[in-house]
Amino acid sequence: MAQVSEELDRYLLDFERFEKNGATRAASWVHELRTAAIARFAELGFPTTRHEEWKYTAVAPIAKVPFTRVGHEGPGLLSGALERLSFGPSEGARLVFVNGHYSRELSSLGALPDGVRVGSLAAALTADRERIEPHLAGHARYQDHAFVALNTAFIEDGAFLYVSAGKVVGDPIHLLFISTARGTATASHPRNLIVAGNNSQVTIVETYVGTEKAVYFTNAVTEIVVGENAAIDHYTLQRESEEAFHVATLQVHQARSSTFASHSIALGGALVRNDVNVVLDGEGSECTLNGLYMVTGQQHVDNHTRIDHARPHGLSRQLYKGVLDGKARGVFDGKIVVHPAAPKTDARQTNKNLLLSGDALIDTKPQLEINNNDVKCTHGSTIGRLDEDAIFYLRSRGIGLEAARSLLTYAFASEIINGIKVEPLRAKLDNLVATRLHNDLPMETTP
Repeated sequence: MAQVSEELDRYLLDFERFEKNGATRAASWVHELRTAAIARFAELGFPTTRHEEWKYTAVAPIAKVPFTRVGHEGPGLLSGALERLSFGPSEGARLVFVNGHYSRELSSLGALPDGVRVGSLAAALTADRERIEPHLAGHARYQDHAFVALNTAFIEDGAFLYVSAGKVVGDPIHLLFISTARGTATASHPRNLIVAGNNSQVTIVETYVGTEKAVYFTNAVTEIVVGENAAIDHYTLQRESEEAFHVATLQVHQARSSTFASHSIALGGALVRNDVNVVLDGEGSECTLNGLYMVTGQQHVDNHTRIDHARPHGLSRQLYKGVLDGKARGVFDGKIVVHPAAPKTDARQTNKNLLLSGDALIDTKPQLEINNNDVKCTHGSTIGRLDEDAIFYLRSRGIGLEAARSLLTYAFASEIINGIKVEPLRAKLDNLVATRLHNDLPMETTP
């Protein structure tokens, strides 16, 4: 059942203003796409807990807030905080988006190989139509997902990355999305399109941050196309404000013998929903999905994953870990679908959760849907607390109780962090997790 019409009407009126303020100057195919998407959003409405895919996550707090889309923020307000918000110095390109809009002043493209295009989607919609039109909204279907429909209706800017066949990008490309709020609840709908040609390689880092404790809404969609024998490492670091709402969809399409790895880290946000969907649509393609979510207080984080094995000899590995404290709530809903045309599939899915508080809650639902007998698939989930024997062992060696708990929690989380190949990002995360554990669990120096 859709939310009440008043809440939908707010977005429909916003779309009308969006059209009047210049969106109509877009190419006709973009205009048609936006119009179809807002019509579909009006039909779908916001999902409720009556929808199976949203059973454990109520989005009423998002629907009720009268968010305002905002324009560009002056670069001078953010330049001093840029290094703190980023993951550190890098030789690669860094594209900065403020409230969903590309900031040329804050961005640095570095030295990129010939045949690699990196820049603003807003500019590329006109300049690179032949590369964008075959893919934009062709993989993340707005027909089936209300928030994707809302994002598609407001397609305006985001990152566009195109890597030509055979090109190798050595340094990671960083996409930094900064949300600001100056006394009002703001919303942004960044849209990213990443296309890697055959036999190419690239590493991408998406970071979502807020500059202050404020109420705002980030509704992001990233579409990734991985060509034959191409390889993409993709990292997402979400550090939104403690009062922010974050809904993100990552949609990946893989061709023959391609490799894709996703590493999702969720630390911030009041209400967070991450959808990661991968279609292995080429024989011999491989996919890895790793995730870490650490929440406390009243935070709510919902991770939905779906891996479609559509062709033979596909391999997928998935490991998501959650650390929940306070009255936080987590959701993991992962599904592996093996289609009839996908024999010799090898798929493994694991979800592990550590509850640090009696009030923390996790809903976990790993799933397998197998439509071919010639496969090797496993899935499992665990929920537990810190090992009392391990705590006793550490305390017997002069480590305080809270310090012992912090150390064991860090060890649980570090399996995901240690799998990150980008050294500055790994160091940044290592520090963030250690600092968070230190603040949540005050260290003792004596037993």
